[in-house]
Amino acid sequence: MAEKEEETDIPKIKPRPIVRLGIFLISHCVFVSVICCTAGILALLLLPALAKNTYISENALMPGSASSMLSNHDISEANKLVKDLSSLNLGPEDTGIERRRLLAKYMSDLGAEVSYHKFHPQLNHFNPLQFFSSPESRIIGENISCSSYGVNTVGIIRAPRGDGKEAIVLVTPYHFGKSDLNQTLSLSIAYSVFSLLNRVTWLAKDIIWLIADSKYGEYVSVANWLRDYHTPLFTGLASLSADACAKADNIYVSKEDSVVKRKVFDGFRRAGTMAAALVLKVTDRNAQWDDTLSIFAEASNGQMPNLDLINIVNYLAVHRQGLHVKVQKFWSLLELKWLEIIGNIFESLGKVSRNLNPNWKFGVPAADYVEGAATLVSSLYNQALGIPTGPHGAFRDFQVDAITLEISTKVSSNKKARQNEFLLRGGRLIEGVIRSVNNLLEKFHQSFFLYLLTSPNKFVSVGVYMIPFALLVAPLPLVSASLYAEVNELDLGMKNGKSSPSKSTASKEMGITFKSWKWLNAAKAVFVIHIWGAVVLLLPYFICQIPDLSTASSFITWVLLSMLSLLILYLILGSPFSHANAYQCHKGEWAILKSVTISAVFIGLLLMSVVNFATAEIGALLIVPMCLMAQPLKHDIGAATSRSFFRVICNLVLSFVAFPPAAFFMSKAILEGCDSINVGDFWNWVESLWAWNSASYIFIGMVHLPCWMLCMHILLYSF
Repeated sequence: MAEKEEETDIPKIKPRPIVRLGIFLISHCVFVSVICCTAGILALLLLPALAKNTYISENALMPGSASSMLSNHDISEANKLVKDLSSLNLGPEDTGIERRRLLAKYMSDLGAEVSYHKFHPQLNHFNPLQFFSSPESRIIGENISCSSYGVNTVGIIRAPRGDGKEAIVLVTPYHFGKSDLNQTLSLSIAYSVFSLLNRVTWLAKDIIWLIADSKYGEYVSVANWLRDYHTPLFTGLASLSADACAKADNIYVSKEDSVVKRKVFDGFRRAGTMAAALVLKVTDRNAQWDDTLSIFAEASNGQMPNLDLINIVNYLAVHRQGLHVKVQKFWSLLELKWLEIIGNIFESLGKVSRNLNPNWKFGVPAADYVEGAATLVSSLYNQALGIPTGPHGAFRDFQVDAITLEISTKVSSNKKARQNEFLLRGGRLIEGVIRSVNNLLEKFHQSFFLYLLTSPNKFVSVGVYMIPFALLVAPLPLVSASLYAEVNELDLGMKNGKSSPSKSTASKEMGITFKSWKWLNAAKAVFVIHIWGAVVLLLPYFICQIPDLSTASSFITWVLLSMLSLLILYLILGSPFSHANAYQCHKGEWAILKSVTISAVFIGLLLMSVVNFATAEIGALLIVPMCLMAQPLKHDIGAATSRSFFRVICNLVLSFVAFPPAAFFMSKAILEGCDSINVGDFWNWVESLWAWNSASYIFIGMVHLPCWMLCMHILLYSF
């Protein structure tokens, strides 16, 4: 008997440390969730204090290493162009033909290859079948009038030291039919640089000067030219009748000027692969500083140019031309008292840390923290929005690093010396940037592509701002696994891997059947809600077909149709929350639904982080706390304890804040004030998302909204 007892008392094999750690975290998932969510929010608030100074990673750029060659002679030639453009006597119905001829003449006199690019505007309409399609797949209608197209003017300088395989693009938006002083000044800056680059001997990359016809918008003209530059055009403009457009074709040549006739080409002219692109604009006066340079870098779906391109522009503008450089920020955040309090706390902590160890460089002044936070939120929002902040966004769709430079000044038309100084500073800035890019032997690759700006010379890299996201989503799989284990114990009576001896084999099989049905119904619920989310995404396509519908009416119609579609899905597929099934055990049913919901949200957030990390970051901040806190309100109300009452309040607040329209209106009220709120604003905002094919629109409909609806079902369970 003793030998038999020794044989049965075989020592158990302990699980691996990683398994034991997982079991420990799952068993303490509530505590871990509180710690991770709190740490994630604190990490977000710490980002402005953790920002690093920018630096140029690519040594070959060497910004400012050479003296500027742009002289007053180039500026005088640019002023001559401005004078000739201003002296043109144009009628009220002029389409800009004379301006195009004049610009073509000036380019031709420099020896550049001049050509025209005709395009038709492609209006942005929501079409679910073309949501992820490239622009070239959109076919232009057949009934097209010649007066409806725009015409870009393109000049190309071939590099004397190059082989024609690389090019640098300079873009100046210009409304040929209705221009102003600012657009003319941007043309003069570009022309002064263009005339200089035609004479230099160090140029190794071709220079393309694109005068984009902004008749239908700045982005449209640049995007159409880029599409035709990279892809041959076989439809659209080719269907235009040559006879019908004979009058418009007169822009190509001037019968009186045989020189222009010889140097303007009919076909589409190309240079090499684009190394970088600069969009130059001159804006209205700035009341605070004499000359200010604003940098816009965000492109579609959170794409950003290489940080080195922004760094060389900032370095040359500040240290060579004395310009005040700024990036976008939410000015309303500068007045928030609680943000100033947080800044003071971090400033105090920084002083304490430096007293303990002078090598610790934590902490920033409170004013810098507030300004950095306002800039960081703007950068995060613009990336999450997925809408380009300028014409440079069209280049990022073709993987070309590009930014938009807006120079504002106090230039007056009657102060010639001040205007010449402004043109000289702007021209030397563009010359310096082109010279730095010209030094590159390969594409930008050394610096960061994923970053958030807190100022023109400070940034937060992806290795830092991914930490808050990781902390926010880390509790999701733990809570889901904990709920799964809890439900298994309820169904099977399993604990520590040992089955209850009182249960027979038949009862175990019946328990497995109960459990299978419960998980199947939970998966069905999540599936039905996600189908409903897809339907909600498609509804705007049909609402847009209704004529003469205001934005407020469109939004209300969208809400009513969304509710009706959910009811119809319940009638067709059957409500996944009905309790008529005899196999279901009501105890723990909401826990199963919460477990499957959390798993779906976790997968959705991870997938979105691959497409647009900023969208995933904001989405995790809104929906993760709601998912973790969701619990039937009836249970908490029946408990009647202080803890349950606190959970009810938190669930109600989180469910309201996480609702997409409510989150939009709250953020709009914080950033712009309550007076600017309109019911139709949400429709306009969503309309801009689908018009620009933003992935955030898919995230809202397929992840955020279904998650909110499932959490509402959990909260209202058994009512």
